[in-house]
Amino acid sequence: MCHGLLLFWRALSSERRRLREMAAAAAATFRWVLQLHRDVPRAARFYSEGLDFTVNVCTLRWAELQSGPLKLALMHSSSDIVSQKGYSSMLSFTVTDINSSVTKLMALGAELDGPIKYEIHGKVAALRCIDGHMLGLHEPA
Repeated sequence: MCHGLLLFWRALSSERRRLREMAAAAAATFRWVLQLHRDVPRAARFYSEGLDFTVNVCTLRWAELQSGPLKLALMHSSSDIVSQKGYSSMLSFTVTDINSSVTKLMALGAELDGPIKYEIHGKVAALRCIDGHMLGLHEPA
């Protein structure tokens, strides 16, 4: 009886290991966030000059930018999908100086969506960037 129980536990352990390996092999890894823009080079400039993104690739139809581990992909679209503000991504950034970040982004075409708020955890601001995408900024207290 003990030998049968030992074989059962070995089989169970082997099955668990196989399931873990399958789960690890099937795990998804984050690639990038995609935004649609009418003018990809202008949008790439907005993120690189306004938020210090590194531009890895930029063509008229496609751009890949990076900020730390985050990759932002920009794709050209001339359709009305770009202007449908309800279907936009919301990107949130921590900044060291919210006032200078807001000023820089507004000079590049962003619009402040309400005032800068002074919360207990720090300053926060919402901006609508070119093509209607929303940005959230946070300056920690």
